[in-house]
Amino acid sequence: MEKEFCERTDFSDDVNNEKGKILYDCDICGKFFSRKASLLIHKRIHTGEKPYHCDICGKSFSQTGSIIIHKRNVHTGEKPYCCEICGKSFSQGNDLTKHRCVHTGEMPYHCDTCGRSFFRNHVLARHRRIHTGEKPYHCDICGKSFAQTSSVPIHKRNVHTGERPYRCEICGTSFSRNNGLTRHRRIHTGEKPYHCDICGKTFTQNNGLTRHRRIHTGEKPYQCDICGKSFSETSPLSIHKCVVHTGEELYNCEFCGKSFSQNNDLVNHKRIHTGVKPYHCYICGKSFCEDINLTNHIRIHTGEKPYQCDICGKSFSHGPNLAVHKHVHSSVKPYHCEICGKSFSRNDYLSSHKRVHTGDKPYHCDICGKSFSQDNHLTKHKRIHTGEKPYHCEICGKSFSQNEQLPKHMRVHTGEKPYHCEICGKSFSRIYNLTRHKRTHTDYQMTSASQDFDISNVIRMESLLKTEQRCYTKHV
Repeated sequence: MEKEFCERTDFSDDVNNEKGKILYDCDICGKFFSRKASLLIHKRIHTGEKPYHCDICGKSFSQTGSIIIHKRNVHTGEKPYCCEICGKSFSQGNDLTKHRCVHTGEMPYHCDTCGRSFFRNHVLARHRRIHTGEKPYHCDICGKSFAQTSSVPIHKRNVHTGERPYRCEICGTSFSRNNGLTRHRRIHTGEKPYHCDICGKTFTQNNGLTRHRRIHTGEKPYQCDICGKSFSETSPLSIHKCVVHTGEELYNCEFCGKSFSQNNDLVNHKRIHTGVKPYHCYICGKSFCEDINLTNHIRIHTGEKPYQCDICGKSFSHGPNLAVHKHVHSSVKPYHCEICGKSFSRNDYLSSHKRVHTGDKPYHCDICGKSFSQDNHLTKHKRIHTGEKPYHCEICGKSFSQNEQLPKHMRVHTGEKPYHCEICGKSFSRIYNLTRHKRTHTDYQMTSASQDFDISNVIRMESLLKTEQRCYTKHV
């Protein structure tokens, strides 16, 4: 259907607003296009038509350009577009264009509702749907609506088909989305291309950097349309609406009945019941239910500790461990033990401490039945049965069952001797060697004192005997 532009005035910035310009509108969703060919391509979103096929794997696409991009991303790895500033390469020209904004800082598209700025206009258009609530794209299986067209095939794979066409060539983990594979590869490469220009912290994903920046800016762009409360991320807003306002619990576990506000939380939860662990460590082969657990585990092997305390400089492999550590610096300890009066900065510390008084050991070894008061003690204990030694020395390859054993072993290679004797100055790599050494000084002092005591006694006795002898001689 053809329309004269002069009949309408509310088109987006992408539409040429010269009077008399012919536009083509979609009779299904009403979206307008300046070219008929663009409308035909767009309609395939609704019809599901994919007439173009990859000659390597047979996958189908709605546009010819998508095949070229697919081949580069999945099969050839070709990245013909190179950034002239930093040398980074891309498989698509528009990815390079977007990347250049990282160097220039240019964000020319602004949201007139919240003021947020964007690199590209179509990203702004997507963002606006957060405020309008518009969800023009629908799943033809269950009818669920989405704000972005790309969310529909992702939804189908996650919920309906279970298809994971993107496979990591290093460890074999599969993904429903190509960008999921791209992000996953950084686990193996260690690449962190996104840098915070305020504190210098680096990230594997751009959205991680975006979220992190809000720590510095305090920005909370997502607002609840019911009560006005603001959030720094969309997911807490969704959860807030379900829990506080609607009470809606959309996704229910058919095994235990537990409810979740987001489907991916349900998918992760179900693995508790099914035992599925799709994420595998390419170093030791250990499997995990969630990809974040795999990421954290791999740091055991690499020794990476990306989370640093800004107060004392101590580093941690997991973000939550840093959060826990920071309580050491805080003088606030609001949780008190009613038995002994000891105070703690966290409630879980108090709960763990109380087991000292109660003798409660809720963590049981399913192999030998031994019980423990803390779950990490059970984890360490189980390695006695399994023989697992997940901590590896990258110099000699020797493995250890406990994390604290590895830094001690590394001193064999580095020659580090951090423990010093305050008596003679001799240094040691392990504290028990220092303790044993100190006994040589203690034994010497005790022996010397004993010897001094014996000699003085002898001298004193001899003196007494001589005095007595002189007196006796005088009287005689």
